[in-house]
Amino acid sequence: MNPTHRPVSGARGPADDGADPWAHVHRVVAQSGTSFLWGMRVQAAERRRAVYAIYAFCREVDDVGDEPGELVDKKRALAAWREEIALLFSGTPRRPTTKALLQPVRRFDLPEQEFLAIIDGVEIDTVQSVRMADLDDLLQYCRKVAGAVGMLLIRAFGVPEHPAPRVAETLGYALQLTNILRDLRKDAGLQRIYLPMDMLARHGVPTHSASAALAHPGLADVCAELAAIARGYYGEADRLLAEEIGYRRMRPAVVMMKVYREMLDLLEKRGWNSIDSPVRVTQFRKIWLGLRYGLF
Repeated sequence: MNPTHRPVSGARGPADDGADPWAHVHRVVAQSGTSFLWGMRVQAAERRRAVYAIYAFCREVDDVGDEPGELVDKKRALAAWREEIALLFSGTPRRPTTKALLQPVRRFDLPEQEFLAIIDGVEIDTVQSVRMADLDDLLQYCRKVAGAVGMLLIRAFGVPEHPAPRVAETLGYALQLTNILRDLRKDAGLQRIYLPMDMLARHGVPTHSASAALAHPGLADVCAELAAIARGYYGEADRLLAEEIGYRRMRPAVVMMKVYREMLDLLEKRGWNSIDSPVRVTQFRKIWLGLRYGLF
């Protein structure tokens, strides 16, 4: 065995049995430090528990892709999560998080395929070298890792009807594109290039290695192009929320949109030639946005 080998935490199975499901998902959310928490707190108790359980599931599955570990262990962990989702929908979950999801799945008719889509998206991140052929390829990835989350949440919020699914998908694209633009250096260190290969090639950016791509002056133009696409999605999501749904019905999503849109503002203000200069929305600002848009 490789002495640096570290088991992937998501591979845990029935041994997690002893934890109280609600206490477990509440702890996962609280420890994440997410600004999303401010919007979740204003939900009615039943809906809040559903949202916490969905978030905890996403956090734990995402950790499989991000934590150190052997590829074979990550594949095994994700296979175990797929099995656990099957058990959830048969009414016999074994893990604290899926036990916490049992009632929300039944009460809010949460779709099984969206849980599986999230796992499929994380599996893309487990390969040795992540590449996206074109924008369509990238948006399909965003739909799995972010849009699927939104498709679950709109049901927990009580707004599954049109145009809420469009908001879930559109906002998912915007948020994940912002994540990608924020994490260029970090992802490059993991040999992940989410910027579309055809877009990079069009600007003369080499794609044989992540470090070479990040060092090329043409990268700034690619980032600016992708940021403009993200802005378009934010604008569409904002329009649908304001004109057709109403901010109050999807307050947690509005908080996320405001925080991440501000992150994109800061990234553009910093400039795409300075990607090694970290940018973040301060905790004070997140709290203010959470209070402003989560409690109105």
